[in-house]
Amino acid sequence: MITMSHTPLASSRFHHRLRVRWAEVDMQKIVFNAHYLMYLDTAMADYWRALALPYEATLAALQGDLYVKKALLEYHASARLDDLLDVALRCKHVGKSSIVFAGDISCSGRSLVSGELVYVFADPATQRSRPVPAALRDVLLAFEAGESMVDVAVGAWSELAEGARAVRHEVFVHEQQIPLALEQDAADATAVHVLICNRLGLPVATGRLLQPAPGVGQIGRLAVNRVLRGAGLGQTALKALMAAAAQRGDHEVMLHAQASARDFYLHQGYVTRGQPFLEAGIEHIEMVRVLSK
Repeated sequence: MITMSHTPLASSRFHHRLRVRWAEVDMQKIVFNAHYLMYLDTAMADYWRALALPYEATLAALQGDLYVKKALLEYHASARLDDLLDVALRCKHVGKSSIVFAGDISCSGRSLVSGELVYVFADPATQRSRPVPAALRDVLLAFEAGESMVDVAVGAWSELAEGARAVRHEVFVHEQQIPLALEQDAADATAVHVLICNRLGLPVATGRLLQPAPGVGQIGRLAVNRVLRGAGLGQTALKALMAAAAQRGDHEVMLHAQASARDFYLHQGYVTRGQPFLEAGIEHIEMVRVLSK
C-alpha cells in the first residue's frame, strides 16, 4: 500500500464550492443528512476534472471502473439554506486495488461533516477487483504532491496533428456539428499549434496561431474536451499561443470568438471589435488584445 503524507483538509489542494439549494433542506430547516454524501460525490467529479482526466474515457482506456466499497460520514454541525459550502477532498492512500479519499464539508471555516470514501478498481463486466493501474496511481500521487497535471507542447502541425485533430474533431465536428470540410483547412500546415495532453497522454485541448498580417497574430481552433471545461485548460492553451505570438514579435493578437465564449475572452483581456457575424453557421465576434512589449 502507498500511503499519502497527512495533510489537513483545510490546506488540501482540491476544493469544490457549492451553495445549499432549497430541495436539499428538510423539515428541520437544515440539510437532510443524505445530501452530504451527494456533496462529496459531486466534488469527486470535479476532482477528476482537476486531474485533467475525463472520467469515462479515462476508465475505458484503463480497462476498468471504480466502485464505491465504503462511505463513512461523521456529522459535527448542520448546513442551512443558501450556505456556501467548501468541500475539500484528498487522496489518502492507494492500495493494491482500492483508493481511499478523505473529505470535509465546511462553512465559513467550520467543519460540518467529515467523511471517507473507499473505491475499488474493478473489471466493469464482472465487478471483480483489479490492481489499480500504475498510471492512475502515479497521477493521484503527482496531484497530491502539487505537480502539474498536463503537458503543454507548442509546435508545428507535423508534430502535433494527431492529438490536435482528435480534440478538434470531437469538439467542432461531433459536438458543434461543423462540417469536416470547414473545420479542416490548408492553414494548419503553416500555423503554430498548441496541444495539451494529460498525464496519461490523452489529448485534452488544442489551438492554433496564424499570422494574417505582419505583427498580427490570429488565434483560432481553440478547443477543450467538453468534460474538462472550466478547469483552466482553455486559458492555458490561449496563454501558450499568445506567448508564441509575442516571441515572434507580434504586437497584437485577434480572434473570432463564438458568442458563447465572449465572456471567457473578456476575462483574458480581450476587447470586442466590430459587429457580430456568422461563421460556419455560428454567431462570432472579432476580439483583440494588444501584446505587451
